[in-house]
Amino acid sequence: MFILLAMGSGLINAQEPVSPLVPDTLEQRVKPCTICHGDEDRAGRDAYYPRIAGKPAGYLFNQLRNFRDGRRYYQAMAILLENLSDEYLLEIAHYFSSLKYPYPEAAANTLSPEETQTVETLIHSGDPERDIPACSACHGKALMGVKPFIPSLLGLPHAYVAAQFGGWRNGGSMRGQIPDCMSEIARKLSQEEVNALTVWLPAQPITAEPAETEILTTELTQRCQTTLSGEGFTR
Repeated sequence: MFILLAMGSGLINAQEPVSPLVPDTLEQRVKPCTICHGDEDRAGRDAYYPRIAGKPAGYLFNQLRNFRDGRRYYQAMAILLENLSDEYLLEIAHYFSSLKYPYPEAAANTLSPEETQTVETLIHSGDPERDIPACSACHGKALMGVKPFIPSLLGLPHAYVAAQFGGWRNGGSMRGQIPDCMSEIARKLSQEEVNALTVWLPAQPITAEPAETEILTTELTQRCQTTLSGEGFTR
């Protein structure tokens, strides 16, 4: 009888699934982030969610804190980040900033020559008469952002770029709690210019990395000071 019981116990134990040992690494802990941002951060070009791999760490840190603290609102992000410390958010920001995943191929540029010229003027020269600075004046000559706080404008899906412009123009992105230079600038653009920008930007090839440092004018530094600072951020 003892032998039979022992054999039966062995069979039961053999049938019990063995839980795999999951390593306690940051890569494993940020898996919930990639549910929306895609496997290896490569959601389809038409997806809403933006690329976060390779973005400047200071920019990611500021956005994580804004979501956690309610200055920028998206329910899924607010739930994921609730009660996380600044130190942990900084660790997450540096992790995603260090990733070097391939960018998607550029989308087709369906703009007319006139629309393309209008966009490229805004990109490289701005419109001084409307107090609109050139996009490249802040986001770098290659539009790939400037470390540590300014993000790239390229490699983003059309739906996300359009939604961001909509949020800036109607005050939804930052819930009106802090001044935001992009909200001020976006409101000065016509809807036609915004539509053209959301087509032109995803159509540009990726040819560079975020710039290490580019000196901004005093006027732009003062104008966008909430974007260019990050209390508690360390490189």
